[in-house]
Amino acid sequence: MMMKSHAISVLVNDQPGVLQRVAGLFGRRGFNIESITVGQSEEADLSRMIIVTQGDDKTLEQIEKQLYKLIDVIKVVNLSSRPMVARELALIKVKAEPAERPEIMGVVETFRAAVVDIGTHSMIVQVVGDTEKIDAMIELLRPYGIRELSRTGVTAMIRGNA
Repeated sequence: MMMKSHAISVLVNDQPGVLQRVAGLFGRRGFNIESITVGQSEEADLSRMIIVTQGDDKTLEQIEKQLYKLIDVIKVVNLSSRPMVARELALIKVKAEPAERPEIMGVVETFRAAVVDIGTHSMIVQVVGDTEKIDAMIELLRPYGIRELSRTGVTAMIRGNA
């Protein structure tokens, strides 16, 4: 059985407790959530959750069936089964003494990232891209000393007219 990451879009009623019920369902079934993003959708009173989880096709099918049993779930779509655009944002506070800054700026420019704050001994770098790009940026900045890291989790959509 092949375990792989899946991005699932879940359209839900924008009600208190919905996130807790969805997360609880995953926990009770022993499914791990790698990341979850939630925000407004294109429809009033509906929110969209993008959940990234690991599993084989049978596990994913089980997750979809369980999600549909929750009263506030309107629609579940496995985004990973079709061509999709997936992005994540990370803010990385890196130790940056003045002498190291030009070198760090070289890394930032290579990744088309941006410096969004500079302090006396650190800088905050913002990077947007797929998970692999974020991971690569973190690894290149690690030798300078990462003081703090915050990632949004994946948000995604199916490409084209779908």
